[in-house]
Amino acid sequence: MLKKVLSLAVAAIALGTAGCAEQSVGESNEPAAVTYPSKTLQIMAPAAAGGGWDTTARSMQKAFQDANLLNGQSAEVRNVTGAAGTIGLAELVSSHAGNAHQLMITGLVMVGGVVTNKSQVNLTQTTPIATLTSESEVVVVRKDSPYQTLKDLLDAAKADPTAVKWGGGSAGGTDHILVGLLAKAAGADAKTVAKQYVAYSGGGEAKAALLSGDISVGVSGASEFTDLVKAGELRALAVSGGSPEDVGAGSPTATIKDAGYDVELLNWRGVVAPPGISDADRTAVIGLVDKLHASEQWKQALTDKKWTDFYKSGDEAKAYFEAESTRITSVLAEIGLGQ
Repeated sequence: MLKKVLSLAVAAIALGTAGCAEQSVGESNEPAAVTYPSKTLQIMAPAAAGGGWDTTARSMQKAFQDANLLNGQSAEVRNVTGAAGTIGLAELVSSHAGNAHQLMITGLVMVGGVVTNKSQVNLTQTTPIATLTSESEVVVVRKDSPYQTLKDLLDAAKADPTAVKWGGGSAGGTDHILVGLLAKAAGADAKTVAKQYVAYSGGGEAKAALLSGDISVGVSGASEFTDLVKAGELRALAVSGGSPEDVGAGSPTATIKDAGYDVELLNWRGVVAPPGISDADRTAVIGLVDKLHASEQWKQALTDKKWTDFYKSGDEAKAYFEAESTRITSVLAEIGLGQ
């Protein structure tokens, strides 16, 4: 009888231990490791070819492959154009939920585009992965432009807010915001000046419009006009960052603040995944992009494109996206570009 009682007690302890082990496994906060990528990685550039998002996507694709980070798989880039990236954003959220092999480039332009286009989707509906780069904006004119300095340009806009036709990326994006901030700093009618802005879906279109005379001033990321400044076709008037920068002229171009206007603005870019991916997949995607950031191939891309390293990943990236959404919504309302 005693042996039977002892046997039952041992069995009960064993069952209890097993139950505790199962509970411990079930309650673990660590997602199980996954093999990633396990198929072709799709990187969406939500704008036309030739612009900053497209260049970022293709630079990522090349660095992923050259650094052998894709687990024997490949990466493809595709362009989805329109509405400051919000068309691509809507596709990512509605058509690719739960698919960790679909990534999208995003950035400050999209934050503004969500507001100005009254988008039904926003970045909070994605899975933030990382911020990647930041870049100064540059204000350029054709080589035969009557505007020799930034002061010349802004004096003209102040005297007649409709006299200058500006052009750059998407409406409500970084380029458009900078135009409004410049007008405000110069004492011009910022809302009227901002209405003279022509939005293009890609950097190539904006370059063509500037060279043809459809617009008189171009505003974009510093790297997008470097080739034309270097060739002498365009003249850089100022950069929007905190320090002078060589944008192709062979010597540093002064900042907007150097010209006497209290404006500083950096364009940032990052990457998100669709909503609804598992915790394990989120960890795997962040890990892959962490490896990209650490690779020599990506560091070389930063140097070649004159991009500033602006890396934040995971929860830090999520917090940054949320803070930027609040900040840019306020700025847009202030210069008349908000809802």
